[in-house]
Amino acid sequence: MPADKNKLEGILFDLDNTLILFDETEFFDRYFRIISQSFSDIMPHELFLKKLMDATRVLLENDGHTLNVHCFMNFFAQGFENRQKEIWDRFLHFYATDYDQLQALVTLPSGLQSVFQQLESNGLKLVVATNPIFPLSVQLKRLAWAGLETVSFDLITHIENMFWCKPRIEYYLDICRKIQIRPEHCLMVGNDPVNDMIAGKTGMKTFLTVDGRDIDGSSLVLSQQFTKAATDEMPAHDHQGPLSEVAAIVNNNL
Repeated sequence: MPADKNKLEGILFDLDNTLILFDETEFFDRYFRIISQSFSDIMPHELFLKKLMDATRVLLENDGHTLNVHCFMNFFAQGFENRQKEIWDRFLHFYATDYDQLQALVTLPSGLQSVFQQLESNGLKLVVATNPIFPLSVQLKRLAWAGLETVSFDLITHIENMFWCKPRIEYYLDICRKIQIRPEHCLMVGNDPVNDMIAGKTGMKTFLTVDGRDIDGSSLVLSQQFTKAATDEMPAHDHQGPLSEVAAIVNNNL
């Protein structure tokens, strides 16, 4: 018999405000304030923030010709080329140490652990499909904040293993190539109507989570700028609800 074209084989999860919840404005205001302190002997606060924002903007426009980490650092280190390795090491040290201060701002969606227990028992491939603008160490740390450090994810996207970012559909197609599952056999779960739900353009099924709706706060201006160009003919999401309902949706499509 032919394989069921609707059978789910892989589940992709966004991370921020999907698996961990926080007020985006409060979180990033504090993040920008404390990370700039790690570079105060190299460049002034205002210059650091401008470079960080501009390099991230360039990163999110990466067209797949170079790894995200090279795209980011080549732009960020302009004028400081002889200190590029030192600067990258500073980022890594910050994420290993002072970044922990942000955990106090994080809460978790209801039923998170139960969802993953059920999904792991089904033998599905599991992916952390968070925007790959941070190193792997950051993604692992945030997963630990969610209590998911023991989950055997088949792929975690990060700045050093991806060539595209959300909301480019190439990002999602690259994930499918890496896990060797066709898009139509995947479900993308996330809270962002653009960055996450655009996965539907690849043939993926989509689940829009609502757990963070009351605590998100206003989106970052940077995020708004990145997503404006991606909203043309956005596909409707297939499912919507709290994260705790994902396992039931998956069970109905196995």
